[in-house]
Amino acid sequence: MKITLVYASAPRLVHETTLDAAPDGCTLGQALSAAGWLARFPEIQRDMLTVGVWGRQAEWEWVLCDGDRVEVVRGLRVDPKVARRERFVGQGARSTGLFANRRPGSKAGY
Repeated sequence: MKITLVYASAPRLVHETTLDAAPDGCTLGQALSAAGWLARFPEIQRDMLTVGVWGRQAEWEWVLCDGDRVEVVRGLRVDPKVARRERFVGQGARSTGLFANRRPGSKAGY
């Protein structure tokens, strides 16, 4: 089985490894251990980071299939909705959004 492992340990720093000879019936935890990531990145177990397969959350006992992509995901520092609201307040309502660039002589909103 061929399995790809991906982990972003810090912003703009992504680690990617491919296991070419994973045994059939390999679980997610076994794949991380076989790649040496549990020893290399102890925060994966210590901080209880979220692990998933193809963007969907999965348990450590999840049985992998050929071609699966295992992702180790850190938690968000800031809620995206709050960050967007703060950016919008800083920019002002008139200078952002869909109708920010108007043609000369056009009606508002067009």
